[in-house]
Amino acid sequence: MKSELIIISEYCIQSQIEPDFIIQLEDEGLIEISIIDDERYIHISQLKSLEQYARWYYDLSINMAGIDVIHNLLDKIDNMQEEIRRLKEQIRLID
Repeated sequence: MKSELIIISEYCIQSQIEPDFIIQLEDEGLIEISIIDDERYIHISQLKSLEQYARWYYDLSINMAGIDVIHNLLDKIDNMQEEIRRLKEQIRLID
């Protein structure tokens, strides 16, 4: 299981981001942090999202509330696209 986890402190050094940023993301419910033996980890499956949030925050100066809003809007878009795909499939089956 630890092979699927990334140590946050090491990730922050490599990526040159503040550990507090990742803690704020967890506080907003955008990522989940695991604590094992007093060390904080993030699951590798969340890495893409973390990198995206870091770009928004550091490169575009979007605050945490803005990141949360963008995240929720993108989720809604994904859900709507999936619903459109299902409806198209239903229409195709009827024709």
